[in-house]
Amino acid sequence: MSVDVLKKYQKINIDNSRIGIALGSGSARGWAHIGVLQALAEIGIEPDIVAGSSIGALVGAAYASNQLDEMGEIVKTLSWKDIVSYLDMSIMAGGLIQGEKLANFFRNHMKEMDIESLPRRFAAVATELSSGREIWLQNGSLLDAVRASVALPGLFTPFKYNNQWLVDGGIVDPVPVSLCRAMGAEIVIAVSLNGDIIGKHGRNNNQLVKQEEIKENETELWGRISDQLEKTLREKKNALLSRLFGDSLTSPGLIEVLAGSIHIMQDRITRSRMAGDPPDIILSPRLSYLGLMEFDRGVIAIEEGRACVNRMRSEFEHLI
Repeated sequence: MSVDVLKKYQKINIDNSRIGIALGSGSARGWAHIGVLQALAEIGIEPDIVAGSSIGALVGAAYASNQLDEMGEIVKTLSWKDIVSYLDMSIMAGGLIQGEKLANFFRNHMKEMDIESLPRRFAAVATELSSGREIWLQNGSLLDAVRASVALPGLFTPFKYNNQWLVDGGIVDPVPVSLCRAMGAEIVIAVSLNGDIIGKHGRNNNQLVKQEEIKENETELWGRISDQLEKTLREKKNALLSRLFGDSLTSPGLIEVLAGSIHIMQDRITRSRMAGDPPDIILSPRLSYLGLMEFDRGVIAIEEGRACVNRMRSEFEHLI
């Protein structure tokens, strides 16, 4: 749904201080949150209460700190080579990716703030590794809260925060509706990213980049991995590549299997939690064809986020 079409609609009059938005986990599909928030703003809905889990915490942090449009522009320009450059591979630190380069990327493109000083109320969800407790991060460093919330087990290393080892918030609360309500929201909009992925492979052959480009990207990726792990992995490079990323365009690799399995689990948890504490409106971008690690396809995800808001326009008018 384009900006021009959305602007044809009359804005909805609403007290945004009553509105909360719960931004769910979903890896690369999370860029859809950008389109959702931008489209909502264009029809007059700008939630003052923001709760995010995993990628939802990242986009929610940008929104709560008035940096969403800047993030959107950065996301639209990301290439696969950019994504590769942020992967600091490690198999000895509790995850395949240490995450320090990603953390530096956040710091370079987002202002460092304390959560308490944000113009909107914000909280991120994380999971305490030792106990499995759900942790609500509502104060302290905004970027530290985001780093903790995105630490997908097995993929990103855990993050130590206030003497606790924390991992991805989607493990316990993939779409944090209850956190929104606890922060004072009377109306909660939930954005769920995993509802249509069950039984569907994450890739769509019609929308894959050319095979030659994939081979080139894999070569570059393995150049980076070999530089860091050459002493122990040089002779096993090809075998490890096959295991991590799949040995063909149709065969899922370790990363996709791991992340995909976690997101299937999160979908089940989301359904269970929403049954007990349903949101007032659920937005479900249709992105089953988007691979979990295809962060370079942000334009597609953002546009689908916009289209999702348009499909639900009548629901917003009825509710609000």
